[in-house]
Amino acid sequence: MSHIAESAYIGENVTLGQNVKIGPGAVILGPATIGDNVFIGSGAQIGAPAEISSLPQNAAWAGQTGGAGVVIAAGAVVRELAVIHQGSHRPTYVGKDAWILNRAYLAHDVQIGDGTTVSAGVSIGGHCEIGERVNIGMNAVVHQRRVIGGGAMVGMGTPVTADVPPFAKVFGTPPRIKGINTVGLQRAGFAPELSETLALAYQNQTPLTAAELQQKLESLQELVDWWAERASDKVMQVG
Repeated sequence: MSHIAESAYIGENVTLGQNVKIGPGAVILGPATIGDNVFIGSGAQIGAPAEISSLPQNAAWAGQTGGAGVVIAAGAVVRELAVIHQGSHRPTYVGKDAWILNRAYLAHDVQIGDGTTVSAGVSIGGHCEIGERVNIGMNAVVHQRRVIGGGAMVGMGTPVTADVPPFAKVFGTPPRIKGINTVGLQRAGFAPELSETLALAYQNQTPLTAAELQQKLESLQELVDWWAERASDKVMQVG
């Protein structure tokens, strides 16, 4: 059974799953798909058009639905005053069991992996791709088109101006890789010795797809493949 506040606004072309909770003053504009057991807090704004000057700023509340949509997967939590915009060429996506905390902002075409936490006040620019089980600290800012690999941690207030590899810990001014998220590795079920392998690879700027790392990183193959397919040449440095 869903629990939707009377003052929430659900627009056309919005599909709601089962047991969805939507708080007072929340706005969901279509096209949008909200999965089962999703929580959307008071005042959250989901589905406004992409902030791209060449695209129409359609009034979805008046039936002018458009854009590539928003998809929020099952079990995700979107807290108070969070803002999630429509995609321009693909749906903006929030993964299963992800947490988008209060006042967070996800721009057009952003992809958030399963189990990832986007903390309060975080801003993520358009087209960014965030892997699974990532933790982005309060008020961090992620530049558009950046990639953050699975299991990475970004410290609060950090300006993410380069791609962050899997399980890296990034913080500081300027931001740098400051170690490995060893706790995250263990919680995800990976061997603790992988921490040293990743640390050496990042220190030596060795691509995770290098032949000498294939056997050592075999258990991380899925994460490595995801990262290799998306990361640019602009990767966060160790410092």
